[in-house]
Amino acid sequence: MPTSPGIARAWRPEPAACMARRILVTGASGFVGSHLMPMLAACEPDADILPGSFDLTDAAAVRAALERDRPDACIHLAAIAAIGAAQADPAAAWQVNLHGTLTLARGLLASAPGCVLIFASSADAYGASFRSGQPATEATPLAPMNTYAATKAAADLALGAMAGEGLRVVRLRPFNHTGPGQSGSYVVPAFARQVARIEAGLQPPVLRVGALDARRDFLDVRDVCRAYAACAARTHEMPGGTILNLASGLSRRVGDVLDDLLAVAGVQAEIRVDPDRLRQSDIPLAAGDASAARAALDWTPQIAWRDTLADVVAYWRDRVRTGQAS
Repeated sequence: MPTSPGIARAWRPEPAACMARRILVTGASGFVGSHLMPMLAACEPDADILPGSFDLTDAAAVRAALERDRPDACIHLAAIAAIGAAQADPAAAWQVNLHGTLTLARGLLASAPGCVLIFASSADAYGASFRSGQPATEATPLAPMNTYAATKAAADLALGAMAGEGLRVVRLRPFNHTGPGQSGSYVVPAFARQVARIEAGLQPPVLRVGALDARRDFLDVRDVCRAYAACAARTHEMPGGTILNLASGLSRRVGDVLDDLLAVAGVQAEIRVDPDRLRQSDIPLAAGDASAARAALDWTPQIAWRDTLADVVAYWRDRVRTGQAS
């Protein structure tokens, strides 16, 4: 990760009243996990922060890890998270995102029944319900429109049913989140990667883009991680089956996001629509209501949007400079 002053400032978590405990994090080495792990460690240095390195599709391995670690909180991030990857291999997406999640939940009930499962669901599960044009609340029906969203919605609903069978579970539904370290297969880093390559003279000053008119609610990944950490600290206050949206409450046009990023980077480029980057979608606006998270977690996004974009650009500049972004 780059270590510019702006990024270091954004990474530093605020003091939080995390409880000393054993917190297991699946997907700890992924994009979100790479930000969450140091945040949890800084939040409560006396806690045991345990990276879950087991294969979710191997029930025996999951059970063995849970019996060894005996967590009292588990933040479940591991998933096939890219829409394109899920569509390319639907069987794997269902196996990991639904069945792997259920394997973990059953293992917790058997080996660590007091553990609270904090499940990283997805606002993408609201899908067709966004057509109403109204901000989604936790009561908005799930109506997924792609394989990834369907697997997340199925796991979300299944865990809700298991809450009635004794599983202690909190379901968080974050909206689009980005930040340094995110794969170039997502929209903001895809823009930033091209900007960095243009600056380095590795491609002409032409940015190839997909659809720009859709409006989406964007968050900084570090704000999302603060919500996960706050949730882990307050699990004793939350009823079983709690659902919380994580959203900024502001929908941004993707084309405006591109304009903002170019302004932050100080780069001028021709914008050219690439048919290969267009993804079929008839949801012009996706907006979220996070008032429940504000009340339950005392959480609101804090990182300024321009700081988020600056940090993403700095990350990709570093990747290009070191030859890690062809």
